[in-house]
Amino acid sequence: MSRKLLWGGLAAVLLAALVVALPAEAAQSLRLRYKTSATGATADQAEPWFDLVNSGTTAVPLNTVKIRYYFTADSPTQQYRFACSWAVVSCSTVTGTFQTISGTAAADRYLEVGFTSGSLAAGASTGDMQLRFYRADWQTIRQSDDYSFGPARTTYGDWDKVTVYQGGTLVWGTPPAGVTDPSPSPSPTASPSTSPSPGGPGGGSGVVFDDFAYASSADPQITAHHWTVRTNSGGPGVPGASWPASNVSFPVVTGSNRALQLRAATDGTAGGTSQAEFLHQRKFFEGTYAARVKFADAPDSGPDGDNIVETFFTITPLAYDLDPDYSEQDFEYLPNGGWGAQGPIMYTTTWETYRNEPWLAVNTHTERTASYAGWHDLVLQVSGGTVRYYIDGTLFAEHGGDYYPETPQSVNFNLWFIGGGLLGSATPRVYTQQVDWFYFSKNEVVAPADVTSRVNAFRSAGTTWQDTVPMP
Repeated sequence: MSRKLLWGGLAAVLLAALVVALPAEAAQSLRLRYKTSATGATADQAEPWFDLVNSGTTAVPLNTVKIRYYFTADSPTQQYRFACSWAVVSCSTVTGTFQTISGTAAADRYLEVGFTSGSLAAGASTGDMQLRFYRADWQTIRQSDDYSFGPARTTYGDWDKVTVYQGGTLVWGTPPAGVTDPSPSPSPTASPSTSPSPGGPGGGSGVVFDDFAYASSADPQITAHHWTVRTNSGGPGVPGASWPASNVSFPVVTGSNRALQLRAATDGTAGGTSQAEFLHQRKFFEGTYAARVKFADAPDSGPDGDNIVETFFTITPLAYDLDPDYSEQDFEYLPNGGWGAQGPIMYTTTWETYRNEPWLAVNTHTERTASYAGWHDLVLQVSGGTVRYYIDGTLFAEHGGDYYPETPQSVNFNLWFIGGGLLGSATPRVYTQQVDWFYFSKNEVVAPADVTSRVNAFRSAGTTWQDTVPMP
């Protein structure tokens, strides 16, 4: 830390002593480690990955910290969007906003990364924060002239071209020379953890309820109720896998109560792999979606270890690469991990769009590493620009902004294996996922406890199916 030599008598000496003793020196124990996984002069998206380190002796509230990554916009009017792909501290706590700066030729924008909650203990680090930003028009981004970009930084190391502010004070890094640098923006307020009140604009505009009281996958009532048992080939999952109707069944689970059951099986080969999907027509948009789902951590038979994905999700089809009308909201449980993560892990992911080749995912997600084996009540609320995910009445994730859906969606239950994630064994194994009921209320935010009450009322009345939601 540089110190100014003070002259002019005892008062100046005392003042200098006070400057040395200020706690700001402890704040400067924060340092920023950086690397990038997109090293080209141009790229589909910039990928600044951060690891914030506290080498001091006291904990640092993360909502007092701002990180700035400086860059030059591709044009004066170009807009950018931020996303968090994965973070040890959870993407749900990480924010990103863009600001314009002046006074330097080295940069005219910066990405400011902040945190809604959390604390960084003395001697600890946040761990991996895999962040990215991209042009709003999806075109290639130029990063060769970006001040904070380090193309040779493919492993984490201290990087002073990214700055860190604590409580509005610069504590790490060097901004571009001459920059007219506005104060860090206020820390965002954490989203409330309580359930929204029932009701909403216009109230409920129709309900779908299904208790899955079908005899088999060939029951004509399935089609009459606008469900589809998938039999066509294609993704997701293992290339070449089949989707037989026999992998969808409706066994009795308690008393006379039946449940939808999805089956996926494999012997480690594409030809010996089958998956399952059960989906409703595309007429769902804003409102409350809910299902009671039984996840499994292990196969019903055979060796364990395949990367299996157990799901409940909504989706609008992708008409073309980076289709802005595409949308998807996922509950995805991976008991054995996958996509570079160790299991068991639960993902909730909200999609804006994507491109297959070369792969570009535009989404935001929240994850938690924990077992979710057994029955769980899953609630998805889509209303007012915000998507909320609840598990067993507790708010799990809250997403919004560009990721909010724009068009009607279908409802899907899917059980599939991740391509390249099969266990190296020829011994057959079988996995199952069950769904006790499905409920949707159009244009109404229904609290999780009220969903349960409404489902119980349907069952008490002997109602196994109801659909008053019109086609859009």
